[in-house]
Amino acid sequence: MKTGVIGLGAMGHGMAMNLHKAGHLHAVWNRTAAKMKKFTQESGVAAAASPQALAEACDLIITCVSRDADVIEMIEAVSAGIRPGTVVVDTSTVSSETARRAGEILASHNAAFLDAPVSGGVEGARNGTLAMMAGGDAAVLDRARPVLSTIARNIVHIGPTGSGQACKAVNQLLCAGINQAVTESLAFGAALGLDMNKVIDVISGGAAGNWFLAHRGKTMLAGTYTPGFKVNLHHKDLSIVRDMLARLSGIEIPLGEMTIDHYQRLMADGHGEEDISALYRLKAPR
Repeated sequence: MKTGVIGLGAMGHGMAMNLHKAGHLHAVWNRTAAKMKKFTQESGVAAAASPQALAEACDLIITCVSRDADVIEMIEAVSAGIRPGTVVVDTSTVSSETARRAGEILASHNAAFLDAPVSGGVEGARNGTLAMMAGGDAAVLDRARPVLSTIARNIVHIGPTGSGQACKAVNQLLCAGINQAVTESLAFGAALGLDMNKVIDVISGGAAGNWFLAHRGKTMLAGTYTPGFKVNLHHKDLSIVRDMLARLSGIEIPLGEMTIDHYQRLMADGHGEEDISALYRLKAPR
């Protein structure tokens, strides 16, 4: 399937490069021209003149943008040139409602849509080892799976359109709790005067080991917060969780609410573009 990628940010760039290496990538488009030029110079892949032009030339379109409004804008743009039978896979993190709206827009053009957010960070995007949680028609996912398997190691069909985003909301809430636990625990260990690099080495191999500790523990102790996954984007995702929660009863998310508050403090202090491990700034011993 001739594949096009829209969105060449931290995640999209890695996914697009893996698609190129596997021989699937036909064209790319990015709103910021400099990023698109950089990618095309690195890869030799053609830059589409517009999302519409990319849609006219591709059988599979993968989008990776930041926010709900961006997803709808790109879906409407590709719809102007999309061919019947084309599959659009959105890997962004947005609301289930936005995913369903995107699906409706494409269905009116006889094209298929999968909401397929991913997890695994920039490392996973770069290494082709992402986890992908997909909503939509299972048969459509099966058609796209040979291509998607070059960017994601674990691809799971969750349910109908919107289910992928609902699953990602669960993932993002869990990430908030892990971030709180790791940063708090490392601050505690640092206050005890321990050699925290050794602490991380031994804990990472035990029951408390986790991806965030292994990949972000030592960098946060060093005061390095290169994204990664930005504070302001995780704040946006947790706001989606909060909106979903308003339609439920009997469920509380105290860790999620605390993380939203902490991220707001970091953003107010100018740290919104840093990795979410910057939460350690609020907890490190002084």
